[in-house]
Amino acid sequence: MKTAVVICPGRGTYNKAELGTLGRHFPDAELLARFDAMRTAEGQETLSALDGATRFSGAVHTRGDNASALIYAASLRDFLAIDGEAVRVVAVTGNSMGWYTALGCAGALSPEDGFMVVNTMGRLMHDALIGGQLVYPHMGAEWRPDPVRKAELLAQVAEIDARECHRLALSIDLGGMLVLAGNDAGLAAFEAEAPPVEGRFPLRLGNHAAFHTDLQAPVAERGRAKLSPALFGQPRLPLVDGRGAVWWPHGSDPQALWDYTLGHQVTEAYDFTAAIRTAAREFAPDLFIVTGPGTTLGGAVAQSLILTGWAGMGSKDDFKARQDATPMLVSMGLAEQRGMVTGATEKEIST
Repeated sequence: MKTAVVICPGRGTYNKAELGTLGRHFPDAELLARFDAMRTAEGQETLSALDGATRFSGAVHTRGDNASALIYAASLRDFLAIDGEAVRVVAVTGNSMGWYTALGCAGALSPEDGFMVVNTMGRLMHDALIGGQLVYPHMGAEWRPDPVRKAELLAQVAEIDARECHRLALSIDLGGMLVLAGNDAGLAAFEAEAPPVEGRFPLRLGNHAAFHTDLQAPVAERGRAKLSPALFGQPRLPLVDGRGAVWWPHGSDPQALWDYTLGHQVTEAYDFTAAIRTAAREFAPDLFIVTGPGTTLGGAVAQSLILTGWAGMGSKDDFKARQDATPMLVSMGLAEQRGMVTGATEKEIST
């Protein structure tokens, strides 16, 4: 039996290619129906209707109040599909919104309460829509660590943030990428002054707010008013949060977990790189399993492992050689990798 750390993705991972995945593959029809009922009670379109649409719409499916719920459900269905006889999950973590999913997977929240948390926070974020986000790399195409370049970029961010009427800060330390967040003036200044990379970056993220910055303090306050600490309990599996800290089964304070989730996690930078570093060093798993939807988080996981120096890797070529020889990263959004951890009993394999 292989050991594994499960990693849940955040916003931006349910896209055109993922349309219909819940309808085809969700393993518990009754649970999905309960999610739909919760959405209906809030006057929202159901997941079944969104996922079953004949055409993907960026304006609809990437909205925070819709995307968060779709991603949670898709990630949870992948977690439930992991073959427990072949894989022993030793810890769970996530990126940004994926922290809410990790709470549900690890048992600190029930599946329904996890859905309530992610649906509530997604709706609050969308309704407020404070600021925005962009992505910019600090590693080159070969994924070699460049701490000097990263420090220079963060200094540039701080300089822009110090200007009058400009707000800009690190939102997510995402492997070889910096996710920056701020107001339009701060984001526009970085876009104008940072050298273009690969013809894509700086890349502004649509329908994203200034997540993980103090601009989200009003959202955090509303979330604490709507979501009771009583929803939270002891995790059944270790949880690695966005600081790289571990919440252990039978040794965690549910009140503190609620406070972190609806406080620091919302208003302070999310260090995904640190989460992967802790997961690797603390649990030394055979596999790092990235749940769907999508496949975009796999690169950030690989880059984070390189930055950690995991298995002696120092570049993209090192990672590819290690992955080809003994696969350690499994992206469940890829059919050819999914079967490595779901086993032949998964219902979707025969459908």
